[in-house]
Amino acid sequence: MKAFFPLLALATGAFAIGATEFTPMGLLPNIASGLDISITTAGGLITGYAVGVMVGAPIMTLGLGRLTKRHALVFLLLLFIAGNLFASQADSYWSLMMARLITSLNHGAFFGIGSVVAASLVEKHKQASAVAAMFMGLTIANLVGVPLITWMGQQYGWRLAFILISGLGFVTLIGLMLFLPVIPKGNKPNIKYELKVLTRLPVMLALLTTVFGASALFALYTYIAPFLINIVHISEGDVAIILVVIGLGFTVGNYLGGKLSANGIERTLVIFFTLLILSMLVLPLVSNNLYLTVITLFIWSLASFALVPPLQIKTMQIAHDAPSLVSSVNIGAFNLGNAIGAVIGGIALKYSYNIVPLSAALVGIIGLLLVFSQFKIKREPEKSIA
Repeated sequence: MKAFFPLLALATGAFAIGATEFTPMGLLPNIASGLDISITTAGGLITGYAVGVMVGAPIMTLGLGRLTKRHALVFLLLLFIAGNLFASQADSYWSLMMARLITSLNHGAFFGIGSVVAASLVEKHKQASAVAAMFMGLTIANLVGVPLITWMGQQYGWRLAFILISGLGFVTLIGLMLFLPVIPKGNKPNIKYELKVLTRLPVMLALLTTVFGASALFALYTYIAPFLINIVHISEGDVAIILVVIGLGFTVGNYLGGKLSANGIERTLVIFFTLLILSMLVLPLVSNNLYLTVITLFIWSLASFALVPPLQIKTMQIAHDAPSLVSSVNIGAFNLGNAIGAVIGGIALKYSYNIVPLSAALVGIIGLLLVFSQFKIKREPEKSIA
């Protein structure tokens, strides 16, 4: 019970970050219209944010290594608030891109440091569930926050969305300051040693698996609004309703991924990679039927986020001597996958909307093959992160 409020504070932060990461996807047509750019060009904002997370994750984690984890998280939230306020005032594509890059710098380090803090609050056998509890904020953001903010952005302008998101950041900041315990500073980070950890084959394969798992998600999710409008033929106003269904899938998947990982991380990854691939292969076949499309998107979203807890715990366990850095880099890998997926989806989009989910399936197959490649690699016994 003593871990409840600290985990709630971390989950609130995940909620806010999830809102700023995913809301622009639902507002992509509005942003494109407001800035007088194409949807494909607007998709570059998604890629830019993802690249910022990828680059910022190790830099911010190592740079904040001398602070207590509590102070580091507070600093990251201040950066988050500033970036979203800047975005709300952007008057051009490049000024909005700069704002998104500023905001992105907090993302990987927050989830990386937050994952280590979450795991340290509980016993070893509960660590996967604790990390999943933090990421539950991210999935609830997709269930409630993203659809609501998307709807408000469609009704009152996309700039309002970023103002509301900065408000979420402020609420998170208060929660962290009230409930997060003061965790003593660790030893001064040995940057050379921690970076060397990243070169271990098991770590590299785990990070690559994260990249392709995320790419399979974002190849479609980046362009979900135009896909729904142009292929499923729903109105712009109904996009938010479908986003609620997708958010529900994310939430259920995150929960299942955390629970099932306790009984076998690799098995959990195989199950949900397979489910993700199959759902993407089926989607073009059912896209002319609204109900079957919604069911398929729910399965896809469930499978996509069920991969997050096992991938995060896996990297933390195989790099237990540098968990904060590797955990943050894994979030960076997730967002590298975000960027790659957005590019792949954008290329597919130029040919046909229905090719987009097929491209996601192809990337998912590569991720599944990477999981199989790790079965024969001998690893040290799984260790507690705390």
